[in-house]
Amino acid sequence: MSRRARVTPTEAGLPDGGARRRTPGLRREEVAVLAGVGASWYQWLEQGRDISVSPQVLDAVARVLKLSNAERRHLYLLAGLNPPAPEVAPEDRDMCEGLRRLIDTWMPYPAHIMDPYYNCVLYNDAAGMVLGMRPENTQNCLVDFFTDPLYRGRSHSWEQNACAVVAQFRASCAAAPDDEGLRELLAQLKEVSAEFVELWERRDIRAAGQIRKELDHPLVGLLCVESTAMKVPARPDLTIVLHTPLPEANTAAKLEWLASPEGRRGSMYPVAG
Repeated sequence: MSRRARVTPTEAGLPDGGARRRTPGLRREEVAVLAGVGASWYQWLEQGRDISVSPQVLDAVARVLKLSNAERRHLYLLAGLNPPAPEVAPEDRDMCEGLRRLIDTWMPYPAHIMDPYYNCVLYNDAAGMVLGMRPENTQNCLVDFFTDPLYRGRSHSWEQNACAVVAQFRASCAAAPDDEGLRELLAQLKEVSAEFVELWERRDIRAAGQIRKELDHPLVGLLCVESTAMKVPARPDLTIVLHTPLPEANTAAKLEWLASPEGRRGSMYPVAG
């Protein structure tokens, strides 16, 4: 009812007739006509009665009431249906500056942001110094995991982590079986890495979460970090990966030194700009 009250007849494409209305917004009968449903059925829907609803009808109602994606998903939940996939609202598309501040504030610890196809959108200086992220890479985190000799040369935990990484990727592919971008990435990975193919054929599934990483940095030696993959509900197309130092090997102090002026001068590899 509150969403119906927001929409004027003019906004819905109806003539307002010039008459003053006792209640704001659309009448129930008008919503029913515009959504192509019966007036009584729509009244029962608003009243929350136990009636059968379909995604197609809910979408028609959502269109008439000009619901946002979040409101449309909420409507599905109220009706007891699986909600549609989240979408990025227009007002949330320009979040990159805020996300850049987030990962820069995470310094001196590595952090980066990926799109649904594992392309690196942003990364902080520590990710360049520790993980070897740099402009000359493919800028695809999954491809670089299997093909970047710098990262593989540093990683003590590569074999164990590879199993988890591929299992997480298979879960992403299973959740979106018709996604052409994921299909293209899968074909690329099969072409560039026999190790990926072997792990892919195991058909393991794992949800994204936390992974322990052990890295041998040329300047400070062993680093033990825990990567955590997180989603921002307003930007379901992005994944933020934060690396937290573990207690072993004095990792936190080493990362702080690498980010210091002295550590930056001693860095052997390019630093992300």
